[in-house]
Amino acid sequence: MRNVLLTGCIVASSHVTAHGFDIEQIEVVGRQTRLIGDAIAASSGIIGQDEIANRPLLRTGEMMELVPGMVVTQHSGSGKANQYFLRGFNLDHGTDFSTSVNGMPVNMRSHGHGQGYTDLNFIIPEFVHHISYSKGAYSALQGDFSTAGSASLSLISALPKDIISMSAGEDNYVRAVAGKSFHTEASSIFIGGELNTYDGPWTDIEEDVEKVNGLFNLTTRTNRGTITVTAMAYDNSWNSADQIPSRAVESGLIDELGSIDPTVGGTSSRYSLSTNITIDDFYVSAYAIDSDLDLFSNFTYFLSDPVNGDQIEQVDKRQIYGAEAGYHFSASPTNMDWTHLVGMQVRVDDIGEVGLHHSKERVRFSTVSDDVVDERSFSYFYQGDLLLNARTTLRLGARYDYFDVDVDSDTPENSGSKNDDIMSFSAGLSYIFSTRVEGYINAGQSFHSNDARGSTLTIDPETGEDADPVDLLVKGNTAEMGLRYFTSKALNVSASLWYLTLDSELLYVGDAGNTEASRASRRYGAEVAAYYWFNDTFSADMELALTHSRFKGNEDDEGNYITGALGEVISAGLTWQFASNWDSSLRLRHFGPRALDSYSDVESDSLTVVNAQVNWKDKNWAVTLQALNLFDSDDHDIDYLYESQLQSESSAVEDVHYHPIEPRTLRLKVAYAF
Repeated sequence: MRNVLLTGCIVASSHVTAHGFDIEQIEVVGRQTRLIGDAIAASSGIIGQDEIANRPLLRTGEMMELVPGMVVTQHSGSGKANQYFLRGFNLDHGTDFSTSVNGMPVNMRSHGHGQGYTDLNFIIPEFVHHISYSKGAYSALQGDFSTAGSASLSLISALPKDIISMSAGEDNYVRAVAGKSFHTEASSIFIGGELNTYDGPWTDIEEDVEKVNGLFNLTTRTNRGTITVTAMAYDNSWNSADQIPSRAVESGLIDELGSIDPTVGGTSSRYSLSTNITIDDFYVSAYAIDSDLDLFSNFTYFLSDPVNGDQIEQVDKRQIYGAEAGYHFSASPTNMDWTHLVGMQVRVDDIGEVGLHHSKERVRFSTVSDDVVDERSFSYFYQGDLLLNARTTLRLGARYDYFDVDVDSDTPENSGSKNDDIMSFSAGLSYIFSTRVEGYINAGQSFHSNDARGSTLTIDPETGEDADPVDLLVKGNTAEMGLRYFTSKALNVSASLWYLTLDSELLYVGDAGNTEASRASRRYGAEVAAYYWFNDTFSADMELALTHSRFKGNEDDEGNYITGALGEVISAGLTWQFASNWDSSLRLRHFGPRALDSYSDVESDSLTVVNAQVNWKDKNWAVTLQALNLFDSDDHDIDYLYESQLQSESSAVEDVHYHPIEPRTLRLKVAYAF
């Protein structure tokens, strides 16, 4: 057995025999991975497949809650991207947290529903090999949308055994997953797929989810490296149970699982082809993605149009092309050990249609905007690790990004071109106090891009009034100090204090259903993550994140609270193998109240939910029973404060609009490996 350095974390590699062929298997042990001497910061880490498999998940996107301090919710239908919260950010669908899969970016620029849109429904959790994450902006390899942090998902290239599984649950939940590997002496091929249908618990609609996922992976080993080709396909359609106004529930017009507009929903698809090649110290990756979203929503009901209603259709159709290349080498003017990485990234978003339309019962009857956008970025980065002595490592990074956008709008005054560039620097110092303790100090810069249409905007397409354009690129600054303590198979603790500023906040606007650029902001907080293994059969974990978030400066008629910013997040779990073939997990997730207006005069309630899972396994069979929302909590997934108007009302009413968490639901999964 040997150790392999993989995305900044040590994992184990060995050889196993599958289907009569000798193949290399890389095992990621996740929280039990010794990161001392390898991690970039106290808040970075790695998550293995075993941890994903043992986490009860209501939705695919909830995989990201394995990142300590991350909260994943939903305010609409099952086919839409989740809502993410981290480090005091209401990230909406991904505004300041970058996500990639096998080197392909997931965040969408200048998207029809919101900047940074991050839809993970095309991922099959069983086929994720590991997730590497880092909070803060301390790596020069991460650029757009990475101020709060980043996560890189790596998919499996083969399975020791082929698998097939069937899941069933309440509300017509059915899910089938299958995966098969083929091997030759130098290559492996993996083919996997997922089918999922679900109606949901809602009283006025059936979600009628019809999700199809496919994965193909070819990996070939050469004398000097590897070549991997990955193809992915995803298609989904659904009806949505959107957020609802509190007054409609209190008056008895609908119940908590009801809807005001039962005709909203959408369709989405994503097809991609990518390759990753390593040759000695050189690597290159390239990808092509075709993405399509047609989303119908109604957030204000009859406020703008008392006759037809306020249903909107948001459309986004695009192709994304990109590549990355890098070269590792060692060079030092002294006798010190100094390693370097230099590289470049290119991305092109060819957005053939990004539009907003008025609709009624999913029939379009007028257009607000219908634009074509070409967005290109070119990035160059350097990262170097200098071993000052046996205990101390200095990391230095620099990154340059250049953006160039062209907007062709159906409102001619909003057409135009814009370009911008930005330099980002990072530095980190780590010191190994002992074989069990390491300390870190980090500082870094990053940025997020704004919607290209906002950078050329002169006239509001909805009102026809003059409008001010926004900056194309917005800088963020982050800093952190932390400690990590690790003893093999006993205790893993990391703690950090951090600080973050952003030149312009991207906020979700509840009555418009998209994101808008806002004021500069400041955040600071503390995080602790602890994992304890009492023995080989029983373990416990706890993650705590406390955050203070405010806008900078004073604004007329505005307070300094950032709406939707989370102040506290707690996640805790117990895992117990109570018999030779049986194991179980119990998980609690809690996040505190959030300010719903800039003065914090109105706050949301907190949310607490408990999930449980029991597994039985033998040589080939596995049976899993999940109880999601075990104690049938009626807390809210999300809350917003804005004006809306019901059909029976004559004027606008400011109200809290919310989406309830789904009631307790049971699901049974049977899997066979062969």
